[in-house]
Amino acid sequence: MIRHIVFFTASSKAHVDQIIDGLSVLTTIPHARRLEVTRNRKTDQLGNDIDIVVYGEFDNEAELAAYKAHELYRESIRRVRPLRELRFAADYSLADVAS
Repeated sequence: MIRHIVFFTASSKAHVDQIIDGLSVLTTIPHARRLEVTRNRKTDQLGNDIDIVVYGEFDNEAELAAYKAHELYRESIRRVRPLRELRFAADYSLADVAS
């Protein structure tokens, strides 16, 4: 399984809800086993710069690639990119997790 985690900062706090709305279209893409879009609770003692988190689980690389190739993924980018400042993404396989 592949986990896909993306962190966003809004260019303005006034844009956070619009970014969440733009990212929420991703939840209708059929290739994810699980996909969540949420506001960061900002309770970390060291840093709370991230405004929004996207968390996804995919059965394999092919499903993740199909998700990223979907037209709704492009629509989400079109809606969110002008409103965000930073975007950080990480993908990893559960097979690679140190135990």
